[in-house]
Amino acid sequence: MEFGLFALVVLLGLGAYWAMVLYPKQRDFTKRQRYVRSLAEGDEVVTYGGMVGKVISIEVEKGVAHVEIADGVVVRFVTAALMQPYDPDTFAKASQVGLDNEPTAESSP
Repeated sequence: MEFGLFALVVLLGLGAYWAMVLYPKQRDFTKRQRYVRSLAEGDEVVTYGGMVGKVISIEVEKGVAHVEIADGVVVRFVTAALMQPYDPDTFAKASQVGLDNEPTAESSP
């Protein structure tokens, strides 16, 4: 009886771990893979390190993208490091929310 209860608790724990940790990571990985496959020359991207650049060319067989991060500065990135499309409006709104939530000098103890 104790072994059956222990086995049930372990299975429930593994199920919870899969649902809360592994499945979201797998979903994000699949989403990122779809994004990388849809990249085209001229797309503006944000890299894993936070750099913004424009895709110049993609070497699909090598998994490498040439990204221009400044005028005349072209850097090779592994395509997995290209995280999302660059949308200036979205990033501006996110930074504005961060500025609005900063504590002011008057509210500090």
